[in-house]
Amino acid sequence: MRAWLTGLAASLVLACGAARAQQAVAPAAPSAPPEVKTVGDWDVRCFAVKNSHPCDMFQQMANKDTQQRILSFSLAYDPSIDKHLLQVTVPLDVSIQKGVTIQGDNYTSPVFKYRMCTREGCFVQLIPDNSLVEGLTKAGAQARINIVGDNGKTYALQFSLKGFTAAHDDMVAQARAKAVPAAKSGASPDEVKR
Repeated sequence: MRAWLTGLAASLVLACGAARAQQAVAPAAPSAPPEVKTVGDWDVRCFAVKNSHPCDMFQQMANKDTQQRILSFSLAYDPSIDKHLLQVTVPLDVSIQKGVTIQGDNYTSPVFKYRMCTREGCFVQLIPDNSLVEGLTKAGAQARINIVGDNGKTYALQFSLKGFTAAHDDMVAQARAKAVPAAKSGASPDEVKR
């Protein structure tokens, strides 16, 4: 009886694995590249998607030697709820419990918690209070993402605010023109998909 159950379990595992493999092999629909406009040190990107937040402003920093991503910052706007959607990606080996803060000359955000980690890094994904944008527009030329490593040491990952206000205004205008309300797209406002 035990051998029969073990055989049945193995068959189910193989069948599920084969089904997943077939799904993974199925070709994905080609996606159009985003429209990208550079404003200062920011890229304003609009994607060929039908959702309530088709555009974002994006900045990414990489290690000069290895080209490995150190930080990415994406801020989208959803006009249907008059809120922003934030995604920050930082390297692995961070203290998950400590979260991150965003800091400029005259602004420090509350602590933002990580939503998930993958082999690409650890992600903060949330709908921040609109004071984040207000604070960053007045924060000076540079800002930083403060993280705490597994070793307990604090690191400040610098990013540029050059062109932040103009990039934000452009991104919001494009989002208002191209957005499809969440009820029509089936997407929930708290989803940040890129």
